[in-house]
Amino acid sequence: MATYSELKAQAEALLAQAEQVRKQELSAVVQDIKAKMKEYGLTLADLGATGTAVKKPAKTKSDAPAKYRGPNGELWAGGLGRKPEWVRTVLAQGKSLDEFLI
Repeated sequence: MATYSELKAQAEALLAQAEQVRKQELSAVVQDIKAKMKEYGLTLADLGATGTAVKKPAKTKSDAPAKYRGPNGELWAGGLGRKPEWVRTVLAQGKSLDEFLI
């Protein structure tokens, strides 16, 4: 019976081999797709691609009006989600958020 170390080494070798074969197959697939696009006169736009893979950034700021002002002028709407660092700090100091209402 093989040991854990031997089986782990075999698994790692197989994963490396699988990745190498995937890269070879991927290259062939890309070449095939390019050839078919050229043969049929297709463009990326024909395939529904925008030409760039730019991801729209996630919304980071709230549109809600601020309800609280921090000790250094920071604003917070008091909504759901993670509390800002200044809020966590003042709460840890035993203060109430009511002291920071606008």
